[in-house]
Amino acid sequence: MEGEKGFQGEAMDIITIGNLSRNRYWGESDEKGVRSAICTCTVIQGAGFRLIVDPSLAKADQMAAELDRRTGLKLRDIDTVFVTHDHGDHSFGLAHFSEAKWIAASDVATALNKTGKLPKPVEAAFGRLFDGIDILPTPGHTPSHHSLRFDCDGMSVVVAGDAVATRDFWRERRGYYNCVDFELSSKSMDQIAGLADLVVPGHDNWFLNLRTSL
Repeated sequence: MEGEKGFQGEAMDIITIGNLSRNRYWGESDEKGVRSAICTCTVIQGAGFRLIVDPSLAKADQMAAELDRRTGLKLRDIDTVFVTHDHGDHSFGLAHFSEAKWIAASDVATALNKTGKLPKPVEAAFGRLFDGIDILPTPGHTPSHHSLRFDCDGMSVVVAGDAVATRDFWRERRGYYNCVDFELSSKSMDQIAGLADLVVPGHDNWFLNLRTSL
């Protein structure tokens, strides 16, 4: 999506379209996973930065191939990585971006660093990134979950992470089975609905929020 509004030179690309390990809307039980989970991974580009959100693939060659296929960029071209929350499927590919700055909301950064599994620390980020990307608290799936909001193509976009699992979960305002607070999750989705024309969920392709777009 080539940007027309917001900060100069903005573009957004979906690198991987995620899927859930189990999906109640496909008739699958919440009790047992039936496939490996992959999260949706997004690149946002603007004047002077290239940001990837929730790097999803554990194998470096696969992450590099998807990034190249969708954007023509190399791993070294990414200068910033943002992680929405501390679940492993949203940071599997973090180490592949060794030359980038790793950031997350403060509590998310603390949780990721406490694992002791990362080769360098995730830094705490606050408020606004690059004069155009808002860090948005969206608790419920986890207590410290944060999404990103920015303008692109004349629309307000929210990269929601697992604050929105898929479009089906969005329609019912339902949290995923491992949500820590279902009521708070529903409220976060209502908050996103009031801000977003386009939603990028954590485990699905992007979709329009028609209630605000029409």
